[in-house]
Amino acid sequence: MKNQWTIVLGAIAVGAVLPYVFPGPFPRHVMIMVLVYAILGTAWNILGGYAGQVSLGHAVYFGIGAYTSTMAFIVWRLNPWVGMVLGAVIAASVAILMGYPTFKLRGFYFAIATIALGEMFRILFVNWEWVGGAVGLEPPIIKGDRLMSMQFHLSKVPYYYILFIMFLCVLALVRVIERSKLGYYFRAVKDSHEAALSSGIDTTQVKLVAVAISAFITSMVGTVYAQYLLYIDPYVVFAGSISVKVCLVAILGGEGRLMGPFFGSVVLVLLSEYSRVLFGGTGRGIDLIIYGWLIVFVAAFQPRGILGLLGLKKQYAPEVMRKHA
Repeated sequence: MKNQWTIVLGAIAVGAVLPYVFPGPFPRHVMIMVLVYAILGTAWNILGGYAGQVSLGHAVYFGIGAYTSTMAFIVWRLNPWVGMVLGAVIAASVAILMGYPTFKLRGFYFAIATIALGEMFRILFVNWEWVGGAVGLEPPIIKGDRLMSMQFHLSKVPYYYILFIMFLCVLALVRVIERSKLGYYFRAVKDSHEAALSSGIDTTQVKLVAVAISAFITSMVGTVYAQYLLYIDPYVVFAGSISVKVCLVAILGGEGRLMGPFFGSVVLVLLSEYSRVLFGGTGRGIDLIIYGWLIVFVAAFQPRGILGLLGLKKQYAPEVMRKHA
């Protein structure tokens, strides 16, 4: 236990100084995107990795977070932190409303339903003039670097630290869930829906809790991303590619494992950003080709993902497992 805490504190210390080890704008942008997809992958992992419900529509919650905070800023002058909470509540509510009928579907049918819902939201926002339609939105520019407005024009470092703290908080939350009765219910639903039902578990309620937590976190990242870009449109924040990447980072890193999405995010973002720099527009999509091969390799030889290749095993709370054995 003492060694584990030493490793954790050491990793936090390394993460805290990383922007100053690599001070250039591009390395800092890469580190920010790694954290964005690490948090999104961890949020997806709650629903897909632990509860076994493979969603390909998480861009819906990401877009809701980005649009809610931006519209709240433009229309009511609410700072993005308030908009972030508002967006997260709306995203969780939408997730529950969408989840109730779609959780009656299983396997591929559920995944296809989430793709359809993602496209519905993208088309809705493209044609919704009040939120800018296809043109998109730009949040009001506030002069100077201000934490309350979540705008930093002189340096990207504050965005890094906001996401770094969010990532640590999300990891702590997932760790608590892993070791709780709720985490056991998630895994029971994933392992066998029928067995979970026969054990008296309300599987629909468990899935709704999983998707609500997942959507809440995903939406919060959408708010930070909107403030980072200072521009959003439906093709950016409701893109199906976001849903696919979020799913893939978790699967490649090791779905159902605490640090799996982080390792998957490191590989995905480095491939994506550096292939974009090396090949420019002509190399667009090369990262996804390489990433596709990695997924095939992992699926064929190591289904436990990168963490499986590293020889790291899952750790469940012994007291919970004993209690429910």
